Amino acid sequence: MTAAVRLTALAHGGGCGCKIAPGVLERLLREIPTGCVPPELLVGYDKTDDAAVWRLNETQALIATTDFFLPVVDDPFDFGAIAATNALSDVYAMGGRPILALAVVGMPVGKLPEAVIAQIFAGGASVCREAGVALAGGHSIDCVEPFYGLVALGLAHPREIKTNAGARPGDQLILTKPLGIGILSAALKKGLLTPDEYAEMRRWTTCLNQVGARLAADPEVHALTDVTGFGLAGHGWEMARASGVVVRFHAAALPVLPAALRYLREGISTGAATRNWQSYGNAIDLSALPEAKCAWWQAVVTDPQTSGGLLIACAPSAVERVLRAISETQGGGGVVIGSVVAGTPKVEVLP
Repeated sequence: MTAAVRLTALAHGGGCGCKIAPGVLERLLREIPTGCVPPELLVGYDKTDDAAVWRLNETQALIATTDFFLPVVDDPFDFGAIAATNALSDVYAMGGRPILALAVVGMPVGKLPEAVIAQIFAGGASVCREAGVALAGGHSIDCVEPFYGLVALGLAHPREIKTNAGARPGDQLILTKPLGIGILSAALKKGLLTPDEYAEMRRWTTCLNQVGARLAADPEVHALTDVTGFGLAGHGWEMARASGVVVRFHAAALPVLPAALRYLREGISTGAATRNWQSYGNAIDLSALPEAKCAWWQAVVTDPQTSGGLLIACAPSAVERVLRAISETQGGGGVVIGSVVAGTPKVEVLP
């Protein structure tokens, strides 16, 4: 769990919590001039979805994404594995099967021993092997803070692409992994995480979201997205806005890692959670919650998830088989956490 050099001490942030705040990112994207949008481009950056999609032919679409971040843990092998798992998730979140990856690497070569950097590479490669993905190269630079991730390419049938825009009123919402990773990351940086708590954090952050590819052919799975740096509320808001619906979460149903709840009670959270709320808080309705619980649940739903789970919107008749697919793919973790209703797009958090 420890390295000769603490990787997290070399970075100002870590994991998906070091993303540019969603409000800032939205303003920056508005400044990009409208470019060429050929009919083959099925999903572009304007959709705020998990990856770009390009139709190759009548039966194949190429899914392309990139994701990288600063260290979220100190163990170099685990850092590489978590970053690679997180990057491949964007392909699974579109209903695709990743086939090819390129490493994206920045390392302070003078500060990190080569053996540590090699272990980061090894961790990423191990996840690619597990996923059946060819890690075929990449690009590296010498820089002040260490970062690692992947460019990931995958394939899916054009008619089976799952976006965040398909949620329908009446759908049930399922989350495939528990929340609280950002809180545990903050506790780790303070030196508070126990070995068992670290093992639980590692278990979920290196769990591949392969169920996304398995659900691609199910016509009653209407929308998919992965829950990462913008938190459950932020990615739920993207789904609500893209689908033109209200996304409704039930606080009592939200799976949260027990250690994260304990640290939250001790006042430990991330700055990214605050930035998330400042960016999209006006679209999140907590008014149904007891006033004393609003701040608590606000911290939970804005907590940035590094390599988080998939948020799935599906017909009620599909819930049982979706939960079964999650269990068979990753050994459990799927929970029904809410529903989709008609109305002006927003996210509601009910008791």
